[in-house]
Amino acid sequence: MPDLGSMMRYTTFTGVVVASFLCLIAALIWTGWMLIPAALFIFLSFLGLHDVRQPHHSILRNYPVLGHMRFLFEGIRPEIRQYLIESDQDEEPFSRDARSLVYQRAKGQEDKRPFGTRQRVYDAGYAWVTHSVIPIHIKDTDFRVKIGGDACKQPYDASLYNISAMSFGSLSANAIEALNTGAKLGGFAHDTGEGSVSRYHKAGGGDLIYQVASGYFGCRAKDGSFDPEKFKETASLDQIKMIELKLSQGAKPGHGGMLPASKISPEIAEARGIPMGEDCISPAAHSAFSTPIEMMQFIGELRDLSGGKPVGFKLCIGHRREFMCMVKAMLETGIAPDFIVVDGTEGGTGAAPVEFSNHIGMPLIEGLTFVHNTLRGAGLRGQVKIGAAGKIISAFDIARALALGADWCNSARGFMFAIGCIQAQACHTNHCPVGVATQDPIRQRALDVGSKSQRVARFHDNTLQALGEMTGAAGLEHPGDFMPQHMMVRLGDKEMVEGNEAYPYLPEGFLLNTQEDVGADYRKRWARASAKSFAPPPC
Repeated sequence: MPDLGSMMRYTTFTGVVVASFLCLIAALIWTGWMLIPAALFIFLSFLGLHDVRQPHHSILRNYPVLGHMRFLFEGIRPEIRQYLIESDQDEEPFSRDARSLVYQRAKGQEDKRPFGTRQRVYDAGYAWVTHSVIPIHIKDTDFRVKIGGDACKQPYDASLYNISAMSFGSLSANAIEALNTGAKLGGFAHDTGEGSVSRYHKAGGGDLIYQVASGYFGCRAKDGSFDPEKFKETASLDQIKMIELKLSQGAKPGHGGMLPASKISPEIAEARGIPMGEDCISPAAHSAFSTPIEMMQFIGELRDLSGGKPVGFKLCIGHRREFMCMVKAMLETGIAPDFIVVDGTEGGTGAAPVEFSNHIGMPLIEGLTFVHNTLRGAGLRGQVKIGAAGKIISAFDIARALALGADWCNSARGFMFAIGCIQAQACHTNHCPVGVATQDPIRQRALDVGSKSQRVARFHDNTLQALGEMTGAAGLEHPGDFMPQHMMVRLGDKEMVEGNEAYPYLPEGFLLNTQEDVGADYRKRWARASAKSFAPPPC
């Protein structure tokens, strides 16, 4: 049953309808002057009726009449915007600008802005692309990367920009279907998140990346362990193009979770393969393997069970030695993943302890650079593709990630904005005002699948067009040609360096070649890493 808060969203609409009748009665029995307020309230009543039925604005569908206040404030935003940016030095200016950019691209509106950059160009860490005086015009911006190594029988031709992991249960049914339908329209992939494949993923018909996490949803035995036969059945779906083993996510690495029995609906239970009426535990660690070698063998098993689809893993870098243990296990077993997705600690989530989201895990740029150079040092970079995730919204975000070693990028935040997320930060309350992160059937009704799926596809297409323009401005033929030297990074006042000085590519095979005198920090950790155990060696 919908809660009282859900019903109160229509209080204003109900109030103007009641006021219309009261004013009409007053006009009949008291004075004709009451026809003036009656006309106003009748107009607002019809406006509210239109709001509830229109498919384009989730706020208006959930808050008829009252929701127009938001658009009124948006209308005067240019006059107060600079004050807001100057008075708020934290994340909010970024959030507002990013959200505005996504909304404009998703709606097909003009995304050009006057008066130059709003970035603080003299701050340390500010980065920019070096451009060419002979730019190139790129017509086809449907940029692709082939994912799948020698052991892969069904390689996948992926877009350079895809939807990152967000589960059904965290997101509403309408949100999942809108995202996946948009992925189908735009020809890119949608990561299921650890909640497995729901009927709403299937309804969209778009390409899926099936994420297997520690709860093994969709491939779970009754005791919570991994069930090979159930995995084989799920992974055999034509819609599933890749398998992603989740080790950790940037927003809360090393943190498990629990879905209380009260929040488990029949649809969630169906998707995850869990019983109703019982709390559902997602452990912090996997039970299917405990050593680096066992992890690689498990990846090989998943590849075989899926019929040779690309299999990889996702993680936020923590102990760097532990990642090197995985790489040593790749060399020892001869089993390498087809891809690795590096998630930065700046990645988002519906709910996480503040300490985890702020202070655990490596940021994307540093994590991506480390993974890229470690694979180069072990001679494996050519076999393993790298995806990057963590606050990647704009074409520049993609270009920078590609320059630092990624082959493609994933985004959750950008595509959530595209379906109407306003960052109300009510994800964990079930009271999302736009129907994105809620299981309330009335609230999620506000999110129209047909309208929002078009916005998802449009945002993807316009972002890749912007990436093509940026690539051409740098004098390059393809975004994959971006290298660190195409970036500049400000270190401080009057001091800047090329990207290849700040984030250099270390030589191929340097970890295996004892003659190489580079990457001392990498080599020290490599010497302490073991393929047989994640545990640190004795001092």
